[in-house]
Amino acid sequence: HSLAPLIVTMPKTSAARPKFYPTDKVKNTRNFAKNPTKLRESITPGTVLIVLAGRFRGKRVVFLNQLESGLLMVTGPYKVNGVPLRRVNQRYVIATSTKVDVSGIGAALPKDDFFTKPKAAKAKGEKKFFTADYEVEPLALPADRKDLQKQVDNAILGTLDGDMKAYLGSKFSLSKADKPHLMKF
Repeated sequence: HSLAPLIVTMPKTSAARPKFYPTDKVKNTRNFAKNPTKLRESITPGTVLIVLAGRFRGKRVVFLNQLESGLLMVTGPYKVNGVPLRRVNQRYVIATSTKVDVSGIGAALPKDDFFTKPKAAKAKGEKKFFTADYEVEPLALPADRKDLQKQVDNAILGTLDGDMKAYLGSKFSLSKADKPHLMKF
């Protein structure tokens, strides 16, 4: 018997190694259809939602409509709990069974471009570094935004009674003994 090592030959296939390697990275472009985001069945205009994330987490807000981007437009109303007209992703809200009449608002609700902030003027070059008194001015809220907030608030506040105002003004929170999976919203 021979102690010579066994030599295993691999079959030569073209799939094992490419014949050439591309010099540039080839981008894989795919065209996606722009489907609108499907609105949850439990969310209808006037539904009271609980915001779960962000600056206003725990606040109860009123759903107004769905924007073209798929985000939800909600308001506090601002006079009741300090939540202005805002866009919220529906993943970050819990829909409750409570409804508010929002038929008085009408078709005056804005689109997505209403929420974009105007660009602030920036200092360029040496002026930015060498002037000690250079400060960025805070952007003031446009007057049309304040007027729209007042209009929407007045339309909603006219339909609310004292208990509903107190409910919208209260914050949602869980204590140690609460079981959210057993709660009925």
